[in-house]
Amino acid sequence: MKKLLAIIWKDTITRFASSSELLFFIILPIIFTFLLTGGTPSGNPVNNRVRLVVVDMANTATSQAIIAELEKSTAVYPNLLSLEEAEGQFDARRAAAVLILPKGLDVESIRAGSAQVEFRQQPNDMDAAIARRAVQTAIRRVSSSISAANMALEEARARGTFESSEDEKAYFNEALELAQSLQEDAPERVTVIEGSTPDDIAYDPRANSSAGQLITWVFIPLFGISALFAYERQQGTLRRILTTPTSKAVFLLGTITGQVAMALVQMTLLVLFGMFVLGLNWGREPLALFTLLTCAALAAGAVGTAMGAFIKTEGQASGLSIMAGMVMALLGGCWYPLELFPAAAQTIVKILPTTWAMQGLLDLVLRGGGLVDILPEAGVLLGFAAVFFAVGVARFRYE
Repeated sequence: MKKLLAIIWKDTITRFASSSELLFFIILPIIFTFLLTGGTPSGNPVNNRVRLVVVDMANTATSQAIIAELEKSTAVYPNLLSLEEAEGQFDARRAAAVLILPKGLDVESIRAGSAQVEFRQQPNDMDAAIARRAVQTAIRRVSSSISAANMALEEARARGTFESSEDEKAYFNEALELAQSLQEDAPERVTVIEGSTPDDIAYDPRANSSAGQLITWVFIPLFGISALFAYERQQGTLRRILTTPTSKAVFLLGTITGQVAMALVQMTLLVLFGMFVLGLNWGREPLALFTLLTCAALAAGAVGTAMGAFIKTEGQASGLSIMAGMVMALLGGCWYPLELFPAAAQTIVKILPTTWAMQGLLDLVLRGGGLVDILPEAGVLLGFAAVFFAVGVARFRYE
């Protein structure tokens, strides 16, 4: 036991001899997890509408009606600013589009056909095109009520209904209110029907990102066990072990155990970050989570051990471990959901330990699974560990 602890302590000191190791051990994983998950807990509503900067220089009932229509839009939401602020944001390209409602925009100008608005948009901007359509719809709805009231006035005037201009004005106002009321009560032409099949699990892309970053940043250092072996082989440390009563089995067990233990510490820190900062449901099944993380760490450590039996230099091992970790993370669904991959690719990537580790973590944090549900993934990961450990130990050489 003393020999094992001595080897673990030696490897820990070697790994953290430089303070820059903390950058890859916890700082970068937390930063990437925070950025890719949006940095906010779940449950906050997201406004997917396009921001439309509006300058209301008219400040009339008509301009207010246009803004009210824009507020009801499902495509844009109005952001009222002064002309100077709007022009500043537009010139700095912080606003995709600006709608200016000029002075004199009222019912009379619309009736006379002289009403105009100014719409500015950034070139080749999809949000600006969406905003333009929304503005056209809002103006059309406001002007249609005025047109309907105007037509009613013309009909009544042709019948000689009015005795004075005041009567005409009162009639027009009543007709406008009626037209607006009828427009508000008009049924929607598009009816949205949602499926009635209940879904107990709400998909949370942040859970996918958190689990994916955990696997990526933990598997790469465990693959780096190969670099540790190569370094000690180059330095002659392994040859000197032959002169001590330390067996190959003890040396390998101590090295692998130490690296797996550090990986579990790193995983625990990332899980706690996901729970208390991002609000993810990591702690619902702690036993299942510990089991899966341990199996994943053993599988990754076994791959690193097998790589270390074939690679001769530390430089080769470092480059290959990073490349292998990144490729396996990408193909294993750590960066993108596997459902986005072609069906054939989803089958092929089952030969990777990252695929099974990722599916097991998603079963826990996203699909509400427990210990029984992750046993297949844990069993496969232990299978990876047994195979690669056997290869690594059988091929292990001191020189």
